[in-house]
Amino acid sequence: MIEEKLFSGKTLAILSGGGDTPAINSSIECVRNRAAMLGYKVYGILRGWKGLLGDGDLVDLTNIPYDGIYGGTGLLSSRTNPFPSKKNPEDRSQQILKNIERYKIDVLVTIGGDDTNGAAKQMYEKYGIPVIGFPKTIDNDLRTRSLHDYKGTKHEAVLCPGFASAAMAIKKLTSKLHTTNESHQRIMVLEVMGRDAGWLTGSASFGGAQISLIPEVPMTHERKDFFFEYVKEQYLRSPKRSLIIAVSEGVRWWNENSQQLEMVYASPDLDEYGHPRFGGISGVIASEISKKTGIEARGQISGYIPRSGKCFEYDRRLTATLADKVTDLLLRQDYGKMPVMKDIVPYCELEEYHTGAIDMGNIGNFPLPEEYYNVNEFSFSDQYTDFLTNIIGKPYRMEFDVVFPVVIPQR
Repeated sequence: MIEEKLFSGKTLAILSGGGDTPAINSSIECVRNRAAMLGYKVYGILRGWKGLLGDGDLVDLTNIPYDGIYGGTGLLSSRTNPFPSKKNPEDRSQQILKNIERYKIDVLVTIGGDDTNGAAKQMYEKYGIPVIGFPKTIDNDLRTRSLHDYKGTKHEAVLCPGFASAAMAIKKLTSKLHTTNESHQRIMVLEVMGRDAGWLTGSASFGGAQISLIPEVPMTHERKDFFFEYVKEQYLRSPKRSLIIAVSEGVRWWNENSQQLEMVYASPDLDEYGHPRFGGISGVIASEISKKTGIEARGQISGYIPRSGKCFEYDRRLTATLADKVTDLLLRQDYGKMPVMKDIVPYCELEEYHTGAIDMGNIGNFPLPEEYYNVNEFSFSDQYTDFLTNIIGKPYRMEFDVVFPVVIPQR
């Protein structure tokens, strides 16, 4: 009779870094449960890599209840980079190594995007620390090498925990905005998170956004002129004289004053990975639309709404499925890898047999493919619609269907 579990006496630690998503707690819970089942003592590292600096800041997750439906991360987060950067030139990787030894951590699971998992990759490659990366981003631009089957042809796409919940939030928000927009017959410019990729912005089209701008297609001087004409035409064709335009926060917009493409920043300060904080492009575009077309336009920033709230059902099952793959990696002690979905599949097909694992050295960022966006129509293609339907269901838009009869004065 085997009295001890396979990894009894071993310790696995989990950290989450970078921007939060509604699926991180679910990821933590699912990984914790499977690691504990194998016999690991499970620690949580607070505030990302920051929790392994100095004397360390860790908690025991092994035998306590954990709410994986509640969004965000109970382990907290930061944008701490243990390696030298412009903002912090100090190499703090030795502090990380010291605490890994002090707390007797045998395996490290890092939940994050390219920055957090990129640092984990360096710890693995430089020092041989056993690490497993776990994908996380609402932008959905972390290269997972997932394949999307569209009409019999497979195309590379991306599927990251957190994206589904954020996309559903943007879909619902966009649908709600129609009521106020139609009441004033305005053009609404909705700003959506997405520094380098338009994956999340596309979810606004599922709530009825008629036009979309993404970072992958710069808005040059010539393209802007065409854009204003297109916007006016679409607005005048709209039965209710109402138009919603979704724009990624990282859209490159031609500045008439500086005569160059620029992005709009909420703050010039950089984090430890060299990223500024975006915000405000929707107001800039709305103002120029009003000036160029004479139609009243307003900017609306979705901000942190897509990051907030509970974990959507698709993300809940996705994190569990990827945690199943983590179990496989732990059993085979196959480190330096990240579990991914090999295929873009609907909810019922989120199963371990659809997963794979990629080398953390090959993660990087992956923008929206050209075939997912109609450049000349400023809209997402049928292929993108098929991709996202797998994840959040069909497009939906609230509509006021009553048509009032026109009153004609009697003679």
